[in-house]
Amino acid sequence: MRTMSGSVAERERYAAAGGTELFTVGVEEEFLLVDPHTGAAVPAVDLVMEQVPAELRGQVEREFQTSQIEIGSPPGLELSSIRHSLGVLRAALADAAERAGVRVLAIGTGPVDGPVPPVVDKPRFDRMIERFRLLVPGPGNNGMHVHVGIPDPDTGVQVLNHVRPWLPILHAVTVNSPFAKGEDTGYASWRSVEWERWPSVAPTPYLESHEHYERLIRQLIASGVMLDEGMLYWYARLSAKYPTVEIRIGDVCPSVDDAVLVAALVRALVATAMTEIAEGRPAGRTDHHLLVAAHWRAAHDGLEGDGVDVTDGELRPAWELLGKLVDHVRPELARHGDLDQVTDLLGGLRRHGSGAARQRAVFARTGRMVEVVEDVARQTRG
Repeated sequence: MRTMSGSVAERERYAAAGGTELFTVGVEEEFLLVDPHTGAAVPAVDLVMEQVPAELRGQVEREFQTSQIEIGSPPGLELSSIRHSLGVLRAALADAAERAGVRVLAIGTGPVDGPVPPVVDKPRFDRMIERFRLLVPGPGNNGMHVHVGIPDPDTGVQVLNHVRPWLPILHAVTVNSPFAKGEDTGYASWRSVEWERWPSVAPTPYLESHEHYERLIRQLIASGVMLDEGMLYWYARLSAKYPTVEIRIGDVCPSVDDAVLVAALVRALVATAMTEIAEGRPAGRTDHHLLVAAHWRAAHDGLEGDGVDVTDGELRPAWELLGKLVDHVRPELARHGDLDQVTDLLGGLRRHGSGAARQRAVFARTGRMVEVVEDVARQTRG
């Protein structure tokens, strides 16, 4: 069994390359389809799919509920290519939604009450509903998944160990769902609260090996909490489809700028982990329950409050913890040519606030949820 300190061959291969390998990054985003007049979720995915330009349909998919739709950027080395892809896909999707008589929102969950849209007619989804019944809580949970290329699964599992203590602050960066049923939930990410009803949602455990990872998947499927590997809803996992590590903690970001920022930070975090693995530096064994607490606090406060510093369990301003993350990954941001852009994007995030803060500011100013929906729609299109 290969230990998690990294095999000699892995360390030598990476060191022989001078630690100069650059890592690809790709982004998947889920969106909500809503009535343009009321903001309530509508089961319109088939209508919208019909309006998507033929040349883009390979990058647009149905999601779990008929009120959701998903896009995926091709993997790339340059942030500019990710920005371009997301911008083109978001604009095309917004146009397609308008032609279908609805609106597309980059939002964690629906802010307005209404009937729960049905699940997409798919045998796997039917089996999920049959087993888990009422866990589908509302209009649709919309997240963002960032994929970073890895050389092999054994290395990928080591990366999961190294990144897990840093994911709560990234969780706080992405909060974008403070409202539900027309009211402020008191959480910056209500999607996170709803999502955690699924029994396989959790921080990634510390893993001893890739065999340990695969054994846990088999055991979880046997226990009944998962139908298949696709239901492994850990906040970071190995992709079941691609040779990537997949970070899947956050709400979908309101704007392309926000999405590019998160993608850059995730890639730099994975690349930093690769350097630590190559140097034989072990991952910290952060306590699982402390990570649970840190993720809960991130969902509750977002960037505008406090976060849990998992090094000592103390509360600190979330922006201070984000600064620690940026310092941790700064060398890799620079090596990938992302540092200046990330610095600019962080400045914009500081000025405008998280997605949740922006929604709350609009509602405080107007007192109308429809204005919140309008503002999110504008940010979605870009």
